[in-house]
Amino acid sequence: MNDEYLNQARKKVTDVRLLINGASKRAAELARGARPLVPMLPQDERSHLDIALLEIAEGKIVIQEPG
Repeated sequence: MNDEYLNQARKKVTDVRLLINGASKRAAELARGARPLVPMLPQDERSHLDIALLEIAEGKIVIQEPG
């Protein structure tokens, strides 16, 4: 897991449990063949979790905090 992506995503979702849950669900979607919402290169070796965190950090995936 890329620490930079994690730190960027934590700025968008302050509740760590929500962030982990949302990122893991999105990573599972990517593993099942969902299209990434961030630019990818043919030789890109980022993990599904890294891609999910980057999508959250860039605001492509929004995780609503309760309240």
